[in-house]
Amino acid sequence: MFIKAEKIYLRALEPSDLELLYQMENNLSVWDVSNTITPFSRDILKLFLETAHQDIFTNKQLRLMICQNSNHAVVGTIDLFDFDPYHLRIGIGILIIENFRKQGFAHEAIKLTLDYCFNTLLVNQVFCNISNTNKESINVFENTNFVYAGNKKAWNRIGVNEYQDELIYQCFNPKNQLK
Repeated sequence: MFIKAEKIYLRALEPSDLELLYQMENNLSVWDVSNTITPFSRDILKLFLETAHQDIFTNKQLRLMICQNSNHAVVGTIDLFDFDPYHLRIGIGILIIENFRKQGFAHEAIKLTLDYCFNTLLVNQVFCNISNTNKESINVFENTNFVYAGNKKAWNRIGVNEYQDELIYQCFNPKNQLK
């Protein structure tokens, strides 16, 4: 897939992404937002890459690489997950590599992905789950037409006896009256 905006484009995973995925998936600082508690081996990620070509209707998920138009550098990933073709909804998650944050890449990537979800997958809604302490993500999603829908109290454990709330945001297809 090749979807382009002003600063970035989204593309499918390539075998050459293995090492970058390995670094991203095993970065302890993002495990709390990805609900990960176990490292990923290169072999497991190779298997993931080998099935990444499968249709979203089969896998119910899709990961895209976010790349700069100017130099094709990967600046992050955007994930679609829990695709439900019956109820016409899908989850979204995004990770921008630390030194590329606060440059507008997340905003553009979410807008491109929403366009894909609403105009290609024809979903009624896209949802995301954000820690209540992740102010940057809250701002980005609110600035891309997501609205606050609820709060899951003490949803994610972040320490031995410490928990954080997880907020639910939704963005509805503007072409649909079903909300």
